[in-house]
Amino acid sequence: MSEQPVWPTELRVSKDRRQLTVAFNTGETHTLSSEMLRVMSPSAEVQGHSPDQRITVGGKKNVEIMQMKPVGNYAVRIVFDDMHDTGIFSWAYLLEMGREKDEKWAAHLAELAEKGLER
Repeated sequence: MSEQPVWPTELRVSKDRRQLTVAFNTGETHTLSSEMLRVMSPSAEVQGHSPDQRITVGGKKNVEIMQMKPVGNYAVRIVFDDMHDTGIFSWAYLLEMGREKDEKWAAHLAELAEKGLER
């Protein structure tokens, strides 16, 4: 049996533009910071074209979400106030980020510290 497709029932940007809350048809709701979304953008600019090309993005503590643009029925493109706009966030990726938020964020902070970068 195939799994039911995951899609958001609501995407809500906070008034200060620093959080995105996503409610899913699974009944889950996750709130992700704009900083986390920016530094973990699925774009080639951040992720590279292979795991060894991925870069660690620092200095985005105060980044804000400027705009969100739908991409078909499967994703959203988030435009940040630092003008990064090439990340296409699929519903599955947003769900994964929400479910693994604490682990992913801890790994990011450790990577920043290891490389001597600031948030």
